[in-house]
Amino acid sequence: MLEIRNLRKAFGQHVVLHDVSLNLRPGTIHGLVGANGAGKTTLINCFYGLEHDFGGVVGDSTGRPVREHTGLLTYEPYFYPRLTGREYLEFCLQARGRSLVDFAGWNQLLELPLDQYADEYSAGMRKKLALLALLVQNFDYLILDEPFNGLDLEANLLLKAILKRLRDRGTGILLTSHILGALTETADEISVLAGGRVQRFYTAAEFGTLETDLLDSLHREKLGLLEGLV
Repeated sequence: MLEIRNLRKAFGQHVVLHDVSLNLRPGTIHGLVGANGAGKTTLINCFYGLEHDFGGVVGDSTGRPVREHTGLLTYEPYFYPRLTGREYLEFCLQARGRSLVDFAGWNQLLELPLDQYADEYSAGMRKKLALLALLVQNFDYLILDEPFNGLDLEANLLLKAILKRLRDRGTGILLTSHILGALTETADEISVLAGGRVQRFYTAAEFGTLETDLLDSLHREKLGLLEGLV
């Protein structure tokens, strides 16, 4: 299990995360939702070791290094120029010291032009290529920052099916999304991050109240104005 205990992160005098605690268990999709600036990306970066100088405990309950068996999809994946999609996948495997594999099976699902330069891909194709680089590595855990962003309807539906199959196989997945439906249709549990704190934790049985609760907490004043307009 991957654990965050009392995580506190500040940039100068600005505290971004206040004593955040969160668990990511094998075979579970844990959704993380919050407004822009709530601290989601900072939490992910601390989790994966991309940020330092934070308080609290972040790691694997077994003592194994998180990065050793965890894949990360960043919000905007970066691709070196003049690398084909295939060369990018090979680079990712070699950087991890892994043997090259046949990408054909996964690419039958994602349908990418792997022999075309990756920096010529559309936004949705870039997101799928970054996902493919994780899928072929068979990680125990995945941390996915806005994986549905930029994908069309067909790719969104396919990604949901892929994530559920990975979950059923035992993969632990931490998932952020601004698309609330994508989280409630995919996740087993959801944490709401607000003001750098976990405001509330929801089980799947409680998802029915999530949208109303978020509207009230984020837009209570504006909802009052709306009543006067409509």
